[in-house]
Amino acid sequence: MKIVLSDRAADAIADAPASVQKSFYKQLRFLASDLNHPSLRAKKYNKGEDIRQARVNRDWRFYFKIGDDIFFITSVTPHPK
Repeated sequence: MKIVLSDRAADAIADAPASVQKSFYKQLRFLASDLNHPSLRAKKYNKGEDIRQARVNRDWRFYFKIGDDIFFITSVTPHPK
């Protein structure tokens, strides 16, 4: 599967700390090979809009849609506590 980042997601990850960036790209490799990889903890976030959520690390999440053999990353955000 191909991975595409929205402008919003690309800007967010560019502004994120280096450790978050490193974890994000590692998680994208897992996503590309196995949506059910345990470290992703991927789940449906908004069923109405078919948005899913997955972990970058303990404190950050990314949100994505799946369609036409593409994972479209819509945003990357700190996880609210």
